Amino acid sequence: MPPFPEEPQISESAQGPRTTPASSRVTPTPRPVPGPRSAVSPRPGPRPAPPAPPAPPAPRAAGAKPGAAPASKPSAASPGDQGAPQIQLIPAPADGALDAADEAVDLLLDSGRAPAEVLVLTTGDPHPWTAHERSFGEDAYWRQQDAADDVFYADGASADQAKPRPVVVVAANGGDDAVKTVLPTALARAQALLIVCGDPQQINSVLGAGV
Repeated sequence: MPPFPEEPQISESAQGPRTTPASSRVTPTPRPVPGPRSAVSPRPGPRPAPPAPPAPPAPRAAGAKPGAAPASKPSAASPGDQGAPQIQLIPAPADGALDAADEAVDLLLDSGRAPAEVLVLTTGDPHPWTAHERSFGEDAYWRQQDAADDVFYADGASADQAKPRPVVVVAANGGDDAVKTVLPTALARAQALLIVCGDPQQINSVLGAGV
């Protein structure tokens, strides 16, 4: 029997691509694909033209000094005016005037006012603080004012005995006649600011329409 012919040798280059086990295959990281260009990212191109030079300043009026701003008319209730405290009106019904006054005091203290700078007057029922302090006697009550280390509260009957303070808050919580008496007294006691909590029509009728 003739010998079997020798099987042809297949060269390595003809065997096709060599496979790599899945466990050792490394997936290349694809390059990021740029998305659509937004309006804030302009396409590359020539640089924009430099901004136009600013317009020349408007001509000054005759006699005006350079750099001088027009003077503004000061408010009639400017706190800087001696003897003319600023007046602020907080609309509130008679039965809510005391609460509005307490809120005003809280805002004053939060804004940096010292408690000794604030006086609170009521036209109707006294503030609960007043009733509490007077329960220890009149002398002890008025010593609180002389100590000047806290907010002081007084009612309409004793408003004349209250000493001036930078800020006076009035709670118009009743008594038409008392309102007419207490408001002028409060205005005289306020050194910088008078805050009135009550009916705007009633307050304006006493202090004037400028409130």
